[in-house]
Parts: sequence; structure tokens; C-alpha cells
Amino acid sequence: MISSSMQALNVLANTNRPRVNRYNSRIRASKLKLSEPSTHQLFDEMPQSTDSLVWNSIIQTHLVNADYYKAVLTYHEMLARGVRPDRHTLPRILSVSRLSGSLTLGKQLHGQAMKLGVCNDVYVTCGLIELYGNLDGIDAAKWVLYNSEKKISCVSWTLLAKLYIKENKPLLTIELFNEMVNSGAEIDPVSLITCVNACILEKSLKDGRYVHQTARKHGLISDLLVSNSLLKMYVECGSIKDARALFDQMPLRDGISWTSVIQGYVKNGEINEGLKLFRKMIVEDEIKPDVVAVSSILPACARMAASKNGREIHGYLIRNKIPINPKVENALIDMYAKSGCLEYASMIFSKMKSKDIVSWTVMILGYSLHGQGNIGVDLFQKIPKTDIDEISYVAALYACCMSRMVEEGMHYFNCIESPKLVHCALMVALLSRAGKFNEARIFINEHRISRHTEVLRVLIDGCRIHRNLTTGKRLIEHLCDLEPLNADNYIMMSNYYAQCGKQNMVDIWRQTIKDMDLTPKIAYSWIEFRNKVHVFKTGDVSHPRSEGIYWELQRLMKNFEKEGLNLIKDFSFHDVDEERECVSIGHSELLAISFGLISKKSGTTIRVTKNLRVCHSCHEAAKYISKVVGREIVLKDPNVQTEDRRPEETIARMPDNAQKRQ
Repeated sequence: MISSSMQALNVLANTNRPRVNRYNSRIRASKLKLSEPSTHQLFDEMPQSTDSLVWNSIIQTHLVNADYYKAVLTYHEMLARGVRPDRHTLPRILSVSRLSGSLTLGKQLHGQAMKLGVCNDVYVTCGLIELYGNLDGIDAAKWVLYNSEKKISCVSWTLLAKLYIKENKPLLTIELFNEMVNSGAEIDPVSLITCVNACILEKSLKDGRYVHQTARKHGLISDLLVSNSLLKMYVECGSIKDARALFDQMPLRDGISWTSVIQGYVKNGEINEGLKLFRKMIVEDEIKPDVVAVSSILPACARMAASKNGREIHGYLIRNKIPINPKVENALIDMYAKSGCLEYASMIFSKMKSKDIVSWTVMILGYSLHGQGNIGVDLFQKIPKTDIDEISYVAALYACCMSRMVEEGMHYFNCIESPKLVHCALMVALLSRAGKFNEARIFINEHRISRHTEVLRVLIDGCRIHRNLTTGKRLIEHLCDLEPLNADNYIMMSNYYAQCGKQNMVDIWRQTIKDMDLTPKIAYSWIEFRNKVHVFKTGDVSHPRSEGIYWELQRLMKNFEKEGLNLIKDFSFHDVDEERECVSIGHSELLAISFGLISKKSGTTIRVTKNLRVCHSCHEAAKYISKVVGREIVLKDPNVQTEDRRPEETIARMPDNAQKRQ
């Protein structure tokens, strides 16, 4: 055995020994609390010591200092003096072998463990699993576990499961967990959390529910770490219902618990419920939101155009002196920009002490969303060259697209080393919005992207802007061939014929949609008032104030017609058949605007968000209403860049002599 340890010394001596600085060399021994020189002095004074605790402490000191050669040297002298290694000695030396990358040394130590008869000890088994798993592969580690007489310990199983996750094999981790449960091995929180992480990676809701049942069966569901990991699993797997049920049953909840459920609601589009939970977390459980919680809820305010909620959260952070790091600042910029408060977003950006590439990108996109792509391009030029990445180029191209800056867009596109589809699609959008359809066709052929639906859609947007109906029809037909089960394409073809006045073709295409059992998207618009989100759909009469809403719209539209203004219809992706069947004032966005007019104080900004594209008629009507009532109207949809309007008309601004924003 002593000769084996000498061979181990030679092996380790030939490996690269890590450099240990003088600061680390003063780290104290874990047991005796003595520095390294003191431990060797004590070692020299006790040449006949048979206390393995002393030797283990010295080995641990060298292990902590990453001085693996001295650790093995100490182990050799320990054997030479007749001191028998115990169940704590070999795991430490096995760690030395693993950390130094010496599989040969590890195999020699494995042999010594067999001679000493300690291979079945839990600590030794775990050390061998980690050694072989990291240096020889999972199969070797699995062999160690399956040949161990004591497989009742969950630690060994969990170590092997973590190795599977490390190699990105979550399905094998789940299978191993099932085998572990069936074998009768003990189940602890760590093993459960490890399997839950595998379910998240595999996006397996079925296996996640099984782990949940196992946790309940073993009485571990009350463990906060287990419950939080299960919450995260349900959210990541898209089951907010299961997540909320577990959340409501938890006897103890912390900030992580609340944040997970809030993220789930926001991710699932149930933004109002997410905001309710955020308030409840602060008021009822008196939990101060951390950076993650704030960064999770602010995008919800942006998606709803609920700037009031966003400002309240911002104010809460300031009043309670909660540290605002760059991640939160970026979320605030994004929220304010998407909620129509570009001035606030710009103010936060200008006051940031440290700007990362996300900060620059979000601010550029904010200017672009407000039709100020030229300012976004100027801002892009100020980004440090070393920080520019592919996503920042997306923001630059988007800004060029919004302001139709063709030369600048082509320049930035040529700066990209390996353009992705998103870059190419933005270039096509820029060329088509600028009316350069021939250049767009050449670009598409050069990059071989003619069969990508994203490219066809931005081309169709260009045709809509420039009233190129012939080319638009051909592109829509091509889109229907590429995506035969997408109802949006057939809706767009139906709307195209409606614009051309061919009602018989409209009926044919709409019957095709019914025959194929396709479901078109329904248009919704929403507006925030008194911390509540009011949602409207086309022709909605369910709101308690519907009578007043329609009366206000009718009054405004009569004036619109008296001035000789016409509402121009256009073809679009969403279903406007129901909008055609009702009067134009029944469109969801106009209902939301009217509700804002009769509900909010005079002069306050009206912010409306729609889930689908705002039609040209409603956009023109919103501009007219803004001018007549002297109020700013922010009308936001998810397709701002492709709307049939000039970029600077994205937001219906109030006239200069009107009352300013409050």
C-alpha cells in the first residue's frame, strides 16, 4: 500500500501543480485552526501520532490551498507511519485526484479503498462517483453506484443525477430518479430539487407532477426550497394553474415564491393578475421585492401600456431605498418607452452611471417605437465599438427601418459578420417601406430567403404602405402555400378582396376558413383606469358604461364626416370581418379611447394597447380625436414597425397649443 502511494506521488509530481499565493497559504486548517507552517511544525513534533483526525486536518489544509502534491505527500507519510486511513481520509485524497485531473492516482486510491474494505462507505462511494464521473465518464460512475452494497443513501444517487444534468442529459436524470424511488432509497430535498431541474430542462410537465407527488408522499412538500423549485418547474412548463394551486397551499412563502408565480402570470399573458400578486406581496406578506421581482413585473406594465403602475413601482423603489442596479434600470427604460413615456426613459438612460449593451439597445428601440429612428441611429453611433453585438445591430436596423434610412441601414448590415434571418428581414422591411421593391427582390434572391414567412410578411407590409395591390396579392398567395394552416394568411386574403370591393371572393375565402376549421384571432384593446385594466373587443357592449362610450364616439365621428374626412380601409393579418360588419366606431381600440375620454381627467394622456395591428382607419380617427379634444393619445400595437403610417405618426400627438402631459 505504501509503494502504491509512492507511485501516486510520482504521478502527481509530473502533473501541473497549481500556483498557490502567500495569502492562500495562510488559510487555517479546518479542524485545528492552525496555519500551514504551524501544522507541519506540529506534525514534526508528533512523529508517532496515530490520530487520523490530525492527519485528515493536515490533508484538508493542503486541499483547501490547492496544494495537491503536499496533500498526497502527507497521505504517504501517514501510511508509512502505520496510521490507518478512515472514512474521512480517502474522500479527501479522492478529491485531490479529481481536482488535479489525475485519473491514474484515483484508480490507485480506489484499489487501496478495496484493500481497506471501505468501498461501500457512503463518503468513499460518493468520492469515487465524483472522481469517475468527472474524469472517466458517467458509465464508470454508474458502475460504482450499482456495485455498491449500500445504495440506500440518496447522496450517491443525487451525485450521479447531477452528472447527467451536467452533460445535458435531463431525461436520464429523470429515469435515474424513478429508479431511485423504486429501489427504496431515501429521498431528501436535494434529490427532489435535482430531478425538478431536469424536468425544467426537459420541459416535462408529466414528470414534474410525479416528482410533486413523490415530495408530498415523503412529507417534503413543506420544505421551502422544494416548493420553490416545483413552482419554477410549473411556470417553465407553462402550467400556471398548477403553480398557483401549489402557491396557495404553501404554509411558508418567501420572495422567490412570489416572484415565480408573478413571472408565470406575466409570461402567460395574465398581466393584471401578475400586478395584483405584486401588490399583495408587498401589502399582505410585507415582502420587499428584490431585483428579480421588479425586473419581472415591469415588462408587464410595458405590455399593458400601464405606465401608472410602472411609475408606482419606480416610486416604491425610491421611497424604500431599494438598490436599483443596471438590470432594473434597463427594465425601467423598457417599461417607460413601451408605455409611451419616452421622456422618462431618456432621463433614466442619461443618468445611468454604468451602461451595458442592453441599456443602449433598449433605448434605441424606444426611440424607434416612437417614430424617432433617426435619434436611435445617432445613439447607436455612440456605443463603444467593443460592446456592439448582433442584437444591437438589430436595434440599429430597426431604427433605420422606422425612419426609412436606406443608406445607413445598408451600411450597418454590411458591418455584420454573419447576418441572421432577423437582420435580413429588417433589411427587406427597410427597402419595402422605402418603396424600393426591386432592390428588395434582388436582396432576397442574393441571400436565398424567399421561402421565409417573416420576409414575405414585411414585403406585404411595404405593399400595404404603397398600395401595391398586385404584388401584395401574389405575396399573400405564396404565404398561403407556405403556411396552409395559418388562419391569418386566409384572413389577409379575404381582407384584400374586401378592399378591392370583391365581396363574392370575400365570401369564398371566409368559407374556406370555416371548411378548414381554422380559428382567426380576435382583436382586443385595453386601457388602464384607477389601477384596473378595462378590456374591449370589437362591438363590445358588455361594459357598464357602454352607452356613454358609444355616444361619445358617435359625436366625434359625425364631426369627422362633416369635415369631409374619409376612413381608408386596408388589408391586414387579423380578422376585420367582424369590424366591417359593425360600424367603424365599434372597433376595439376606438371603444377603449372613448372610455378614456369620458373617464379620465381632461388633459391627461390616454394610453391604449391592442393585441393585433391597429387598422389605418382607426389610426386616422385617433389622430383626429387627439386634435379635436386636445389630448395626447398613445395607441400601441405589437406591429408598430409595419403599420400603414409614417413613422412619426406612431403616436397621435396633441397640438402645440393644447394642454401638456400631466
